[in-house]
Amino acid sequence: MNPDLFALLGRTYPDLVDDLLTAVVGGVVNEPVVYDLKQPSYPLSQPAQAVRSVKGMVSDDSALTVFQQNVDYVFSAGDSSIAWQDKAAHPLDETTFYVDYFPANAQSPLTDINVGSVTRTLTEAFGREVATVYQEILNAYRASFIDTATGRSLEYVVSILGVTRRDSDFATGLATFLRDPAIKGNVTIPVGTRVATADQKAFETTELRTLQAGQQRLDVPIRAAGDANKGPSGVIEAGKIVTLDPPVAGIAKVTNFDATQLGDAPETDDALRARARATVQGLGCATLDALIRAVTNERSKVLAVQDPSGPPGQNSLPGTASLLVSTEPARYANVNASVQQNRAAGVLVNVLARYLFVTPRLALALTTPMTPAGQQKLVGQLIDALGTYIDGLGPGEPALGADMLKAVKTIPEAAAGSPRFLDVIVARADIDDPGAQPLVDALSQAAQGVAAQVGNATPEAAGKLFSDAIANVLAAGVQMQFGETRDAAPDLVTGGDGKRAADEAIEAGNFSVVPPPPQDDVVWRIALDMQPSDVMFTGA
Repeated sequence: MNPDLFALLGRTYPDLVDDLLTAVVGGVVNEPVVYDLKQPSYPLSQPAQAVRSVKGMVSDDSALTVFQQNVDYVFSAGDSSIAWQDKAAHPLDETTFYVDYFPANAQSPLTDINVGSVTRTLTEAFGREVATVYQEILNAYRASFIDTATGRSLEYVVSILGVTRRDSDFATGLATFLRDPAIKGNVTIPVGTRVATADQKAFETTELRTLQAGQQRLDVPIRAAGDANKGPSGVIEAGKIVTLDPPVAGIAKVTNFDATQLGDAPETDDALRARARATVQGLGCATLDALIRAVTNERSKVLAVQDPSGPPGQNSLPGTASLLVSTEPARYANVNASVQQNRAAGVLVNVLARYLFVTPRLALALTTPMTPAGQQKLVGQLIDALGTYIDGLGPGEPALGADMLKAVKTIPEAAAGSPRFLDVIVARADIDDPGAQPLVDALSQAAQGVAAQVGNATPEAAGKLFSDAIANVLAAGVQMQFGETRDAAPDLVTGGDGKRAADEAIEAGNFSVVPPPPQDDVVWRIALDMQPSDVMFTGA
């Protein structure tokens, strides 16, 4: 939903009456001003003698908030401007706030707006009708979205997906999920997870539940799924649920310790919303082809795949998969999001790429005072400017320090602050070596198991136990996945002579970040990996 539109439609009766009264006596109503954290004051469009009210959004999901004069903001009659106070309430950055004020030359034959006057009485009566219309429009607007529609309106919205509200004719019960002993962490059971009996009577979970670390079993509410299981056919005996489709990583078995039964209340709006969202997420999902298609639809390429059904030595743990992709850094976020949307519920998918990560560390002076929030916004703009430059580089193309400095100076506040590089850190994604973390985890678990057996054993006996445990792990073979580890590559930051750049050259921007040679006909791409802490301010 559009937050500005939502805030305007959510106007209350007192707010509307106040605006109407301001207009009646010749004032300006709801003059829009875009809030920028870096800007300290905001001039009005015409000379003003007084400000009646200032309204704006303080969060994405809030209605318009009326700010307090001389607390949140100060009005300066000399230059007809509004200055926001530091460490006080203020609008959300880059949203619009609205100002009601009286122009210096305001003239109106109507001046009495006190309670009980004819002008105020008529305005309040008119305002009541306007508020009613606003509320009806807002209700119609809210009825168009899954998150805000209710009752029959919600049923109409989700019917587009073929989802209908399940009433008391659909049997309900509890499914018990049992942990896989090999998985130690939290395991999430998504809404809409499907379980079934041996004769394919299907049920779906109706709530999001999490099996906590150390917890061995979890009961989750279920309801019969599909018209074929409506009514008495959805009533099953205890222990009949035996399958989980698709599998959930970390769950070894599912069953029901009690029979399902009819007569429960109809599905709530929240449950219906959750099931509709799960339907959207599950469209076209649950297959490796769907994941590959998600990558290619983003104009990217899959270089390698690891999944549970892969060849020995290249397969992955059950419920997990890894994709090594070739894509532009600017497109990676979309590729990863598309893959995650198309994966099956409960399946963990890692999306990896052959990137050379560059972390520039900047220093610049602040030539004018700026609030901490304004500084934070400036840092974000600096990172965005560098990201735009880096994302525009082609495959295998080096990043030039001079061009990076030029990108930084496109921000006026940065250009005035004489920016310079303190350092440039470069790391290479360790794609060819999948990483030793799975092996480390396996060895750690084996060591913990041995520690429980050692007791009062002699050092020689304890050593033999540990040696045998390590040998068993190595003999069994650990399922490796593409890792996310990185190798430091400082030699890829070169000066004009092709050798590693000196500190003075880096500070002046006289350096290049050169990607490694292509591997398997696939070139490396440079990606920006920069955090706000990589920017340091000096001066005012």
